[in-house]
Amino acid sequence: MDFEYSPRVRELRKSLLDFMDEHIYPNEARWEAQVADGDRWEPPGLLAELKEKARTAGLWNLFLPDTYDRFSPGLTNLEYAPLAELMGRVYWAPEVFNCNAPDTGNMEVLAKYGNEAQQRQWLTPLMNGEIRSAFAMTEPELASSDATNVATSIVRDGDDYVINGRKWFISGACNNHTRIYIVMGKTDPGNANKYLQQSMLLVPAGTPGVQVVRPMQVFGYDDAPEGHAELIFDNVRVPADNLLLGEGRGFEIAQGRLGPGRIHHCMRTIGLAQRALEKMCVRAETRIAFGQPLSKQQSVREAIALSACEIEQARLLTLKAAAKMDQGGNKAAKDLIAMIKIVAPNMACAVIDRAIQIHGAAGVSQDTFLARAYTIARSIRLADGPDQVHMMQLGRNLSREIHERLNDGDNA
Repeated sequence: MDFEYSPRVRELRKSLLDFMDEHIYPNEARWEAQVADGDRWEPPGLLAELKEKARTAGLWNLFLPDTYDRFSPGLTNLEYAPLAELMGRVYWAPEVFNCNAPDTGNMEVLAKYGNEAQQRQWLTPLMNGEIRSAFAMTEPELASSDATNVATSIVRDGDDYVINGRKWFISGACNNHTRIYIVMGKTDPGNANKYLQQSMLLVPAGTPGVQVVRPMQVFGYDDAPEGHAELIFDNVRVPADNLLLGEGRGFEIAQGRLGPGRIHHCMRTIGLAQRALEKMCVRAETRIAFGQPLSKQQSVREAIALSACEIEQARLLTLKAAAKMDQGGNKAAKDLIAMIKIVAPNMACAVIDRAIQIHGAAGVSQDTFLARAYTIARSIRLADGPDQVHMMQLGRNLSREIHERLNDGDNA
């Protein structure tokens, strides 16, 4: 298995490293100050400034697999992985390069499942970074980790669909520039096949009946200017032409969307953990306690060594999953995607926690990125399916496949 960077990736990676050093890290404090000043849901002026620089540098829309020839810059999942890792080192950086969730997943949905009119109206401005989007699946009254539970009602009424339901933790829905929601609900709740009950609709922001109830907080952060909204859909009426792919295809679309979304989360999370390790090492060499640097303490050395091992293990597993997706598609890589979704966020939580401990009180303060980084990593253990769901499905698949293989006489 060859994980060497291609010439193009080496060139892009160098450009991205330079961009992060010149434009992202020096502006972290400025970003926070601008978000805190004025309307929290209005992206800071810094964002538009940096987006233009990223586009000029050719660091734009790098995420979309090369199977989407019409819209893609031509990178494979494997080629994108080291670039996403670098972007993930600063939580707001991916948006600078138009590689941020949930927009990446929504763009993939529109590219793969949208018709020409839907792509023209919504995908083009998303690819241009002119608007934001949200993906509305999770509901507060039921276990949305099982997507077949989704209870939001979608009823056909003449040339329209009418939507009623409540969603929450809808990332991006608070942002003033969000213009479109992809909403999952049930068009055929009585269908004997529970995987054909759901559909997805495109709902423009501002449609009558769409109510943003509140921004949900995550460990006390409101994550402005993106936010994670609670939404009510109260007799929301949209044209039937806003249906994606067809009635009963919602679960299929969700599965197609979540595979790439999960691996992108893992790529970025590895970058966050790598940065925490680097900060840990600097702290260990420069902080004096009991008359010597922290790095002289055996427990600190072990924390650094163990963190480096865990990051590299997660990185290699993520690269293997990306390569499998490129070779056989998302379905062929489903077990590896489940593995990295279990491994990478748990690894990041452990590494960042060690970094916090080595930084002492500063580690939980606003003076380092570590406190926010920990909340991000911990949240990813729930995003796009909690650990337990991935372990349940992975264990089921492995048990069945290994049993069948051994029964076929392959005992090697």
